[in-house]
Amino acid sequence: MRPPRPEPGREEAHRRLVEALGRGRRQVIRFDHRDTGQSSTVDFDRQPYTLTDMTADTLAVLDAHQVPAAHIVGASLGGGIAQLLAVHHPERVLTLTALMTSPMGHSSGPAWARALSGQDPDPSDLPPPAREFLAHVMKMASSPPTTPDDRLAADLETWPVLNGPVRPFDEPAARHLVEQSRRRARDYSAALHHDAAGRSMTPDRQAPLATVKAPAQVIHGTADPLLPPAHGQALAAQLPAAKLHLVPGMGHSFFSPGLPSTIADLILAHSV
Repeated sequence: MRPPRPEPGREEAHRRLVEALGRGRRQVIRFDHRDTGQSSTVDFDRQPYTLTDMTADTLAVLDAHQVPAAHIVGASLGGGIAQLLAVHHPERVLTLTALMTSPMGHSSGPAWARALSGQDPDPSDLPPPAREFLAHVMKMASSPPTTPDDRLAADLETWPVLNGPVRPFDEPAARHLVEQSRRRARDYSAALHHDAAGRSMTPDRQAPLATVKAPAQVIHGTADPLLPPAHGQALAAQLPAAKLHLVPGMGHSFFSPGLPSTIADLILAHSV
């Protein structure tokens, strides 16, 4: 099933990726996680959730579409969800593709704390984000957005940093995604809860990745400023016989011309 062609000049990177997969004769299911788009918003203070709950949401979507097993692709936080599916629900995972993510059992808190306090990285831990990204985080924290327009502006300022300095940045595509997300969302700021959900280290995230049975591949950018390449390398090392693809110059986003097609080709070659 091919998705509809976007309005000329208004394409955005994620839709280009889906279109490329559609041209490869794959039916793609893409859905709004809780607290994003048209999905339910949650009072996180009263009902906090974790990646385990978001994994259950993913299974519910597969069940609703009557899909017994699928080629699972997850990027960033979605990569953690994809790993949880592969470990705890192996019968639902035909292949696993984890993009720009880290081993699900790794806590980034200590590395962030050391970096933000000016300490050298712990050589036994995975590395913290790049200095440029940490400086951006500190700048945002010193003057947090207080209005929807402020939040929009902050997101538009964040994406070029996540793109990294190597590959060109597709600013119109990023702007379109941010504006589209804002229009679709019931509560645009609620997606910030995903960060808290990702930091919650539940026992099921400590399960060994060595038990994964599905063929796995890890795709990671060599210029990822949020999760440096060592995170992808560590994940590939823990997954049995995983293929590791280090994409030259890719940061922590798809907003670079030609990149969605490159990623789609890797997914198509893996999901046969």
